[in-house]
Amino acid sequence: MRGRLLWVLVLVLLAAGCGGDTDPGGPVTLRFQSLAWQEESVRVNKELVAEWNATHSDVKVEYVQGSWDSVHDQLLTSFEGGEAPDVIHDASDDLADFAYGGYLADLTGLLPERLTRDIPRHSWETTTFGDGVYGVPFLQEPRVLIANATWLEESGVRIPTPEHPWTWREFREITDRLSGDGRYGVAWPLKEPVSVSLNLSLSAGGQLFHRGADGKVTVRFEEGDAVMPRTVHDQIATDRSAAPSTLGSGGSDTLPGFFGGRYAMVPLGFSYRQQIVQQAPEGFDWRVLPAPAGTDGLTQGVSPQTLSIAQDSPHQREAAQFIDFLLRPKNMVRLALGDWMLPTGTEALKDPALHTDEHDWATGTALAGRLRPAPAQSVRGYPEFKDKVATPAFQEYYSGAIGLSELRTRLERDGNLVLARYQR
Repeated sequence: MRGRLLWVLVLVLLAAGCGGDTDPGGPVTLRFQSLAWQEESVRVNKELVAEWNATHSDVKVEYVQGSWDSVHDQLLTSFEGGEAPDVIHDASDDLADFAYGGYLADLTGLLPERLTRDIPRHSWETTTFGDGVYGVPFLQEPRVLIANATWLEESGVRIPTPEHPWTWREFREITDRLSGDGRYGVAWPLKEPVSVSLNLSLSAGGQLFHRGADGKVTVRFEEGDAVMPRTVHDQIATDRSAAPSTLGSGGSDTLPGFFGGRYAMVPLGFSYRQQIVQQAPEGFDWRVLPAPAGTDGLTQGVSPQTLSIAQDSPHQREAAQFIDFLLRPKNMVRLALGDWMLPTGTEALKDPALHTDEHDWATGTALAGRLRPAPAQSVRGYPEFKDKVATPAFQEYYSGAIGLSELRTRLERDGNLVLARYQR
């Protein structure tokens, strides 16, 4: 009898130790790793998780804080260790190797029609790899010119609008006109020069990566690819209208000089407006201007923020339901406002809060229809190409160490050698 009682006790203890997700009577628990970092954005994400949990007794969500600085390596480690979060916040240009590597679930058939219909096809292209869809693109931002409004008005230059932007040639002429006496028309923060150069080059017809009929990608640096880099190079080396000291800087590093009246304009992501509102001295008048336009108008590349589901998640359908909740139009607007970015959803973009003159929301929203997938979006091996080939080549070109011909040679010769290893 005593042995039988002991055996029953063992079974009870084993059952107690196998609770949580394996308990058929208990709630499912999803781990949602968010990369929100600004105070407003973190608060909105946590509020939405709390709202979900308050209305879903059978599926609970655990908020996990991640970091943009280390997300790629952290996710790779968690995938290989079988400990990846169920719902993954990332950016579309980081998904290719994870998608092709089998770490992310194909969302085809998992998402509701409402969501797939609401987000435009060109946005879905940023998360489509092969025949599958491996993320939901939900936030994006154009690169814009943040300008000292007083400086521009006093100079008498034409103020560009989304309807009548500056051309790249006009932009160069205006920055030259605004410069002198130790002040510069523009400061280019090019610590990470590759995505800026490629994405803004779309306006001039640049593409850099070309996919053949066999599906393989080759690098070709053509005239459209050269317009934006040549403009920056000439502003720095020829006109002296761009500050050379900011070439190795990040966007935030340029703000003190901008506020101090050293630069008339700084090309930054649309979300930098939040930092400017928080940090600008009292009375500083600034405004948002569209980036220069080329032969393809205001078209520019973006890599939207995304939500994906781990392939190893045992609760993919529940994870898709949570993503659908997060990205309902009103919730997508809340996420966009919290990050000072633009939603991808067409219904969310109609919200009046995104069309106000305050903080120039309307200017950014007017550019949403011209945002397209970044040129590197689906290129396998792009991280290595960027780190080992493109970043040093662009840095040396912008600093004047090499010319345009050498930049082209290195991107094409060395870049194609790198990409070839991923396409055998």
